[in-house]
Amino acid sequence: MVACLACQVLKAQEVPNTTLEQQLENLSEATEEETEDDSYYQQLQELRKRPINLNTCSELDFQPFRFLTDLQIKNFFLYRDLLGKLLSIYELQAIPSWDVDAINRIKPFVSVGSAVGMVEDFGQRFNGGSHTLLFRVTQVLEQQQGYVSKNDTTPPAYPGSPQRIFVRYKYVYKNLLQFGMLGDKDAGEQFFKGAQKYGFDFYSIHLFVRNIGRIRHLAIGDYSLNIGQGLLTYQSLAFRKSVDVMNIKRQTEFFRPYNSAGESNFQRGAAINLGFGKWSVAAFVSKTKVSANVNRDTLESEDFISSILDNGLHRTSAEQENRRNVDQFTLGGRVSYRTGRFQSSANLVHYSLSKPLLRAPEPHNQIVFQGMKLTSGSVDYAYTWRNVHVFGEVAADQKWSFAQLHGLIASLNQRVDFSMLYRNMSKDYYTLYGNAFTECTSPINENGFYTGFSIKPFSFLRLDAYADVYKFPWVRYRVDRPSEGGDFLLQLTYKPNKQLEMYMRLRNETKAYNYSNTTQPYKETEDIPRQNWRTHISYRVSPAVTLRARAEVMRYDRGGKQSEQGFLLYTDVFYKPMMKPLSFNARLQYFETDGYNSRIYSYENDVLYSFTIPAFSGKGYRGYFNINYDITRNFSVWFRLARTLQPDAETMGSGNDMIQGNHRTDYRFQVIYSFGGR
Repeated sequence: MVACLACQVLKAQEVPNTTLEQQLENLSEATEEETEDDSYYQQLQELRKRPINLNTCSELDFQPFRFLTDLQIKNFFLYRDLLGKLLSIYELQAIPSWDVDAINRIKPFVSVGSAVGMVEDFGQRFNGGSHTLLFRVTQVLEQQQGYVSKNDTTPPAYPGSPQRIFVRYKYVYKNLLQFGMLGDKDAGEQFFKGAQKYGFDFYSIHLFVRNIGRIRHLAIGDYSLNIGQGLLTYQSLAFRKSVDVMNIKRQTEFFRPYNSAGESNFQRGAAINLGFGKWSVAAFVSKTKVSANVNRDTLESEDFISSILDNGLHRTSAEQENRRNVDQFTLGGRVSYRTGRFQSSANLVHYSLSKPLLRAPEPHNQIVFQGMKLTSGSVDYAYTWRNVHVFGEVAADQKWSFAQLHGLIASLNQRVDFSMLYRNMSKDYYTLYGNAFTECTSPINENGFYTGFSIKPFSFLRLDAYADVYKFPWVRYRVDRPSEGGDFLLQLTYKPNKQLEMYMRLRNETKAYNYSNTTQPYKETEDIPRQNWRTHISYRVSPAVTLRARAEVMRYDRGGKQSEQGFLLYTDVFYKPMMKPLSFNARLQYFETDGYNSRIYSYENDVLYSFTIPAFSGKGYRGYFNINYDITRNFSVWFRLARTLQPDAETMGSGNDMIQGNHRTDYRFQVIYSFGGR
């Protein structure tokens, strides 16, 4: 699926958090796809219903609060150990590195009270929690080419219905017990017939338990695995560079329950974490079926994997042929040591595929891992000294190729925060599910240095800036030579009162890409600059009504051979009256770009637990509205309708998703029923 009043992300009809929006926009821009991981939203929703007790919580309880730095978390526990229980939430102001902004962010999710007895606590696990049942359906209303027969004898490419259907059941008691299951059918996939004769194309089930004797964590079924700073594997939602310049550290539990719609990037098996005072020992095992392009080596008469697929789409006959056709076995463990200021872990992961991975003979594939078995290990650490927090990880694969990452977060004084991060990943280091704080999507073939500042000269003014310079020692996809680049951001936020918030952002990035020159028989590689300028305003007209507006300009390769420009402008209105069952929001947008290279990403509000971040290119208009109605305290419905209109276009989309016409309309309907709990 974060800073500034994270409670606001929990209701799609409330004014969302602008920092979270930028983080998700940047993530989509880097990966060129939207994440389906809504686990972070689910965590915050549960914490909003059942806040954690600041007087009895542990450091692990703080891990969902990604808007807090490790420095703030460490200082909180040092303060509580020294002075005892808190009498009020606002006592947090006395803790070094905590300010009013941090307190406002965490306030909806915490409480101050006395401890609950273990007997009562354990007895409540199975009857004191809440049950939630969610049903969601999504559909494009215009007919797409994949649903049309070319002739009387040729069936449509998409044999299933155009609806996407998602169902999820979940039981949660605080953060101590969680179990549930889900089913997901993508648009175009069959349902209870053909290739999906058992109903949904994807099923997931999980059981997750915390704090039973020495068992600190136990996962059975589907879970995500998160190690250190992501050099080995990190499968939970994680952000990269954004205006939140202090959010450079990966921090979440070693493994977490998985119950999102994404059909890849998770483990299926069992994991356990045992505690022995300051020490803990964890082990995990998993066997999943992954989808892959499998080809035949005619000389050796053997099958091999050319690429692993992660989009989860199994509509056409070709996609169905690649559906979960490779077994992936995962085994590993971790040994950890933790004190008040210091923690360290030694980690090991082994992957085994049922078929060898042999990539296409492209230059950027020549030195990366190929084969059936991959073993990697790492050591990670973190240490807090006064107002400085340092962390890092060093990893090595079975070829003894290394990757390392080291960072620092410091609160220089009440008005200035500082962060920096150094990374160095060998050109032939490889990991299957790595997700570190890097420029590339995988932590390989990259050296770089990042530094960020957050300065608050006045209570109403904030300046955030970062600079990141990096090198790629070997060729990459679409870059046929070693290259380097730089990324710089400057954002000024003005918030004089609770009604008005405005920010202006300038981002400049220069990175190398191949350029196909028609007069040459080979590809040239050029350093391409790209600049974004954004102005964003939010004004709260009344307690129930908020207005927002954004203008953004994009310049790609300004003055160069591939020069493009883009522009986007939108206005939002949010209506959320207190103690009323009805709320809604709506947007009107205009965009105009010279091409795909000057595309602009824009976060869109959606139904609860869902979000949309489309990339806009060409010339057109976009509009949508979301409505939420709480029929009862336990029963809520959402409806969303969105439409894109490009007057000069003859078609929308491409391939089997192409629409004959200049507009595309989609709707989403969701129902949530909750019961139990208090």
